[in-house]
Amino acid sequence: MKLGAFSVSLNVKDIHISKTFYEALGFKVFAGDLEKKYLIMKNDTTLIGLFQGMFENNILTFNPGWDSNAKTLESFDDVRKIQKDIKSKGITMINEANESSDGPASFMIKDPDGNTILIDQHI
Repeated sequence: MKLGAFSVSLNVKDIHISKTFYEALGFKVFAGDLEKKYLIMKNDTTLIGLFQGMFENNILTFNPGWDSNAKTLESFDDVRKIQKDIKSKGITMINEANESSDGPASFMIKDPDGNTILIDQHI
């Protein structure tokens, strides 16, 4: 199962303070919109997302079809295939991708400790 690029999406209290903090750790803004209160920051191949007021808890995020530079991979597992594989293993979905669609889609699951995992395909 190829899950694609990995990042941690952090629920932050103040996007400006968090941006400054992660810049001090060597991260640089890679994508996002400060005015819309979300940023994707990068340090080498490590990605973190800073999100103010968009969700309740931190989320582990995988992007099928992307590398750590948000470039399309030559070969990848479609999010619907990944979803089908995960469901076949008895893992309960929080929400599901439409299996009859194609292109961008996402689904969410929780790990045994309650951590939310987002599988989010943009292509």
